[in-house]
Amino acid sequence: MSKMQKLLGWVDERFPLTANYKAHLSEYYAPKNFNFWYFFGSLALLVLVIQILTGIFLTMNYKPDSGLAFGAVEYIMRDVKFGWLIRYMHSTGASMFFVVVYLHMFRGLMYGSYRKPRELIWIFGVLIYLVLMAEAFLGYLLPWGQMSFWGAQVIVNLFAAVPVIGPDLAIWIRGDFVVSDATLNRFFAFHVIAMPLVLIGLIVAHLIALHEVGSNNPDGIEIKKNKDPVTHIPLDGIPFHPYYTVKDILGVVVFLMVFSAIVFFGPEMGGYFLEANNFIPANPLKTPPHIAPLWYFTPFYAILRAVPPLFGSQFPGVAAMGASIVLLFFLPWLDRSKVKSIRYRGWLYKFWLTLFVISFVTLGYLGLLAPTETATLIARICGVIYFAFFILMPWYTKVDKTKPVPERVTG
Repeated sequence: MSKMQKLLGWVDERFPLTANYKAHLSEYYAPKNFNFWYFFGSLALLVLVIQILTGIFLTMNYKPDSGLAFGAVEYIMRDVKFGWLIRYMHSTGASMFFVVVYLHMFRGLMYGSYRKPRELIWIFGVLIYLVLMAEAFLGYLLPWGQMSFWGAQVIVNLFAAVPVIGPDLAIWIRGDFVVSDATLNRFFAFHVIAMPLVLIGLIVAHLIALHEVGSNNPDGIEIKKNKDPVTHIPLDGIPFHPYYTVKDILGVVVFLMVFSAIVFFGPEMGGYFLEANNFIPANPLKTPPHIAPLWYFTPFYAILRAVPPLFGSQFPGVAAMGASIVLLFFLPWLDRSKVKSIRYRGWLYKFWLTLFVISFVTLGYLGLLAPTETATLIARICGVIYFAFFILMPWYTKVDKTKPVPERVTG
């Protein structure tokens, strides 16, 4: 027995290293027909690691002080060795996190990954999405630029529209009557400690739940139903390692090529990733002509603006924005189809999913623009389509004509 084997044996007696390796990698059997859409889960983990590592280096030189924060970011960009690279990796990573998460969620919608027995996986996933939104919002204020300051001011003021508890809730979030040094300090604490801990915990729960029930696949067939009578290994499954770890490396390489191209050649992405107004120090006395959140919040911001105020209160819009996210939790119980995958669904579901994607992308674009009568009208139409996708789902998934699902995965 080699020294390495002896060391591994010593560790295994005290910690289930080999057992976990087998349970979650070498003896975790995944469907053999994974395709392109299954890259994005592992890519989300990669971006999380990038964000944590770059965030650690940024906090070494950042000052969570309203008088020093903007200067600290400029110091990182100009004077810290490779500080510009770390900052651009972090800002690009924030947007790329949402890119891969949106594509990961879309894959779930296509292949019914939220259906029984994966309801809890989906719920954990939506919770991850919510925490990710909170993490991005909290980090948005930290550069203390014009758009950071006024964007935070607008978003926090939305909480004040909630009846009864709204004004006190807004003051509690800010830590003051306006966005100030107290707000910056508490946002910094939540951004670098609280939210990452919650996010990591939810991701661990998401993966544990996934490995308990097994991965879905493009056919929506449960591979555990067809096992070898002797070995009890799924006939349509292959070990996650080395097959999918190697396959995921391909996705990582392509992703890092795109990521690097953005970081080195277009980190601002035309103002979508880093806005021009955020290179101007925050000025509480000068409001930017047009305040809009970053692109990953704009679909919900457009829904908020599309709903007219009631008796001078913005609460209906705030409620619609909240409902547009909360509806995601109920998706496993709204879908009444006999099949999971879009491959075997009828035209009705494909039609509504296409409308949903078009409406979501359109709302995202409209949320970036200054409000006009035409834009508001289009946003209202898209908002109705967005909600109709969920509200009408029990009907159109039930009456939709489906194709017979094969007994084995088709590759």
